Amino acid sequence: MSDTPQIPIVDLQDLNHPNKARRQGATDALKEAFGVYGLVYIRNHGIEKEELDAFYRALLDFTSQPTADKEALSRPDLWFQRGWTPPNTERAVVAGGQPDFKECYFVAPEKLDPVAAAQYPQVYCDNIWPEGNDAFRSHYMNIGHQLHEVGLSLLRGAAQALGMKPYTFELRVDGGPHVTRSLRYLPLGADQVNTGILWGEEHTDFNLLTLLPGGRFITPQGDWCGRPDDDCGLYLRTRPSAEHPNGQMVQGKAPAGCIVAQVGQQLEILTGGAFLATPHVIKAPGDPGYSRVSMAHFIHLHAHQMLFPMEPFLSQEAIKAYSPPVLAGTYGTKTLVDIGLAPPETLSQMGYRHYERLGSIRAEEDAQS
Repeated sequence: MSDTPQIPIVDLQDLNHPNKARRQGATDALKEAFGVYGLVYIRNHGIEKEELDAFYRALLDFTSQPTADKEALSRPDLWFQRGWTPPNTERAVVAGGQPDFKECYFVAPEKLDPVAAAQYPQVYCDNIWPEGNDAFRSHYMNIGHQLHEVGLSLLRGAAQALGMKPYTFELRVDGGPHVTRSLRYLPLGADQVNTGILWGEEHTDFNLLTLLPGGRFITPQGDWCGRPDDDCGLYLRTRPSAEHPNGQMVQGKAPAGCIVAQVGQQLEILTGGAFLATPHVIKAPGDPGYSRVSMAHFIHLHAHQMLFPMEPFLSQEAIKAYSPPVLAGTYGTKTLVDIGLAPPETLSQMGYRHYERLGSIRAEEDAQS
């Protein structure tokens, strides 16, 4: 269609270029991308295709193991924030009950704050690894760290695009519970394709920024392949407008050599809605037997950061939309409950929990009287 929106491309080198015009062009493009689409394509990111392919091969080695072996690395006690997440576990908040058709593996590639680790042990926790798959571990950590560095550069550019100091966002994520997730989307059977089953229901990410280095489709015979059909893959919903009050659904097809970055809910809240958390959905192919592997790195605010529009964005509309203020750690915990990874009783542990102390004292006094 002629009116199909064109998602901007940002050259990462331009964001820090000494030439003012090139730097301004990059920040202007980033502002449009994050403000209208909640998503940007990134060029010159430094992620090597060969290493990503090597990691995906190692991931397939892991996911092809018997379920019992993978279950040994599944940690519901850590709210599945490390190790293997089985299929039919995570649900989008507005998914209508359908779990995502995927299996995942979570690791933390960056150093974690030890104080926050004592306060939020399920999300600030040590990595766990499958035995005998050194390539899985080494490539995973390396790519996760590289994606994190790309994200920090984008956060500096995003701050400058909004007329703020370059490290405004970056200072708020230092020591945060950043995670990298690898995924294998499951093949659909002949009785499942074209029935409304999605690889990933429409949702918005709850973190600050998500980095996507690109995935690989796999044939029913187990070989890499291109997109099985024109309709499968990532779709995003643009910001609503007078012409499109529900936004437009746009297919996310990164140009050759580019990776993708998406705005999460935390960045939308901090900017009072100036940047848009991207509603996105992953559609499965229309033919049975195809699967896909991919990866996403999630940059989070540190748990101690307050989640509320920052000073430049404190309009009455923003205050009303994003109240009340809440700690990022509390916000993350609530979201993990909402999507089915943390148990509902977790919410009862927030706030003051030591009422039984006075009850014990009163009971002892009553026994002595």
